[in-house]
Amino acid sequence: MSAELLKGSQIAEKIKEGLKKDIEGLKSRLGRAPKLVALQIGENASSAVYLRSQQKNAEALGVEYVLNVLAENTTQKEAEEAIKRLNNDKSVTAVILQLPLPKQIDAKILLNLIDPFKDAEGMHPSNLGKVLLGKWDIAPCTASACLALIESTGINLYGKEIVVVGHSEIVGKPLSLMLLSKFATITVCHIGTGERGLLSEHVKRAEVLIVAVGKASFVKGDWIKQGAIVIDVGINKVGDKIVGDVEFEVAERHASFITPAPGGVGPLTVTMLMQNVVSLAKQQ
Repeated sequence: MSAELLKGSQIAEKIKEGLKKDIEGLKSRLGRAPKLVALQIGENASSAVYLRSQQKNAEALGVEYVLNVLAENTTQKEAEEAIKRLNNDKSVTAVILQLPLPKQIDAKILLNLIDPFKDAEGMHPSNLGKVLLGKWDIAPCTASACLALIESTGINLYGKEIVVVGHSEIVGKPLSLMLLSKFATITVCHIGTGERGLLSEHVKRAEVLIVAVGKASFVKGDWIKQGAIVIDVGINKVGDKIVGDVEFEVAERHASFITPAPGGVGPLTVTMLMQNVVSLAKQQ
């Protein structure tokens, strides 16, 4: 029996309905729509799809969207000044720094410089600190999308064995903390786990598995526990196909729910970005 597909677009539409009402309420109280500014430094083909999705979703919801593009040779100081200007601009509700950045730019410095009350991606240390305390208003978008997908299955997370493969600052780390706040039992696997040859052992225990490593079919389908929920964050190009980090064709025969790639986590991520923008507007 094949797993039920968890399609992010279906959950996104439900969230958007609530966001539209919130945005109309904000407009009536403030006299203007929330405004999201995306800051991009240099041209980068890999970010073009996400930028188009941001603009499309913002316009559909009634959020004002502006893309600021700085030159490829922008210096660190110039980039920092651009962030400060956006922080000081009262018409700007939220700021997103578009990654990746040119080599001469330190992304962490810029992310830490964004006003936490304008931090659309939830990556400022003060916002990540709220995730640590289990009291977040906003959180990293992909991590939030993963949590929404898991909860859409109706699972009671209390005490469940959850394995997160990948410990990045935008997915693995914040998502692990968010799941801990639900009293799940969390195992985080990373390169050290794999080098010791223990990855499959951990994955086989998982009642919920989240994989975010950026390697095509990295987790083998026959590692998946029968009835597990599988959230595959990976988007990898193999020939003319897009595949995830999990060996999908085999995994779907074991799992109860599984995200497709593409069409799983991705469509929901930009919706969570818009949810962050609305939350920031309410805080302000």
